Amino acid sequence: MQLSHGGETSPTGAPVARWSVEQVLALAPDAASRKAGTRLGASGPWSGTGCDATGAVWGLCKGSGSTPYRTVVDTTGPAYACSCPSRKFPCKHALGLLLLRASDDAAFRPAEPADWAEEWLAGRRARAARESSPAAGGDSAQGPADPVAARKRAERRAERVTGGAQELEQRLADLLRGGLAATDRSGYGLWEETAARMVDAQAPGLAARVRELGAITGSGAGWPVRLLEECALVHLLDTAWLGRDRLPDPLAATVRTRVGLPMSAEGPPVRDQWLVLAQYDTPDGKIVTRRIWLYGRGSGRTALLLSFGAAGRSPDRALPVGATIDAELTPYPGGGQLRAELGEQFGTTAASGPPPGIAAAAAPAVYGNALREDPWLEAWPVTLRDVIPVPSKDGWQVADAHAGARADSTADEPADGPADARTGSALPIAPAALSRPGLWKLVALSGGGPVTVFGEIGHRGFDPFAAWAPDEGEQGAGTTSGSVVQLV
Repeated sequence: MQLSHGGETSPTGAPVARWSVEQVLALAPDAASRKAGTRLGASGPWSGTGCDATGAVWGLCKGSGSTPYRTVVDTTGPAYACSCPSRKFPCKHALGLLLLRASDDAAFRPAEPADWAEEWLAGRRARAARESSPAAGGDSAQGPADPVAARKRAERRAERVTGGAQELEQRLADLLRGGLAATDRSGYGLWEETAARMVDAQAPGLAARVRELGAITGSGAGWPVRLLEECALVHLLDTAWLGRDRLPDPLAATVRTRVGLPMSAEGPPVRDQWLVLAQYDTPDGKIVTRRIWLYGRGSGRTALLLSFGAAGRSPDRALPVGATIDAELTPYPGGGQLRAELGEQFGTTAASGPPPGIAAAAAPAVYGNALREDPWLEAWPVTLRDVIPVPSKDGWQVADAHAGARADSTADEPADGPADARTGSALPIAPAALSRPGLWKLVALSGGGPVTVFGEIGHRGFDPFAAWAPDEGEQGAGTTSGSVVQLV
């Protein structure tokens, strides 16, 4: 990653990083915005462009009207403002401005922000100051909410969830008593009715799992087996909720999250140099969920940021993949404590290569250990080192490049154990990844050689999200922003 202003530092002391073209395109909310932003990534439609040492970039973009659009980006957020009517964040003008910045450094001169840009930037700084200083007028200065009323509301909701869990248990018992093979004759209406009852009980997590049960019925060969497996997990969640008072605190927090109770980030914040590993959106009913994976260089922790967008709008939060942000994260309670809330940011710095990884043979054990804290976990983040994507009978897999090396230095198998404990292993690539173009990016990046890949390992296989070039993955600190390839 190149540094703007020749490595000039921001007021926080951290260098201001200039994003690469790939990182800017990864911020686009959809393919149409990416295409439109690319057309605006040249100097032709732009005037009055500038940048400053705090990471702000601004410019005027000529549109169809007589008045150009005013566009400003705070890259430390990142955050965007534009006078265009688009409801997308970032809009095509913000993407075009950042693409121009990434490809033509001469188009931007260090200067004081234009008046209209300074007004927006000053407003952001003022809001940040209020949020970080309750005494200066933050929300907490108004005093805490009534704890007695809050406790009563929580108790009433817990009672409703308990009633819903008990009803769901009865329906599962009736289902098993009548036989799973006959459930396809009842159609999806029965499952939707049950899911609606869980919504009434204020247990959206249980409702989502019930809808998944309805989707399994008649889904192909072997569906009764899959339905039984998922019914067992729902039963486990029901019984865990009904007996939550006897569970350890971390597991009890996981159960509350799984049934759909809101949780707040708590505990001391963790400040670190967080590498942005991947960012992708998934539709979830009427909303869009954005997942951003981070890795802490100092703490060695992997963290997940979640943000949500209403129907027709992408989530506001976006971070450039491959960049490293100096920031504080506050973890949410629960098993694994992967999810976190992004707090104060102190700057964006140059990338320094992929996180340390493990062999493919060690990945299933990592996922298995995570299941001890969260039995309903679909997948777990992991970085695989020295793996090669190879075709298999049913699709593709990632195989350890060094067949004679041990899968993991901490493996329990003694060095003189069976040969298959010392040789490389292969993980099937998850079906969801087989139809994405990212798979072919991974194959092209590898070229038959070993690469470092970040993704999720689960019961369906390995889902790759990002990869690093083979010659730079080993060097770590020698990598540049262009060495990371996003696969989702």
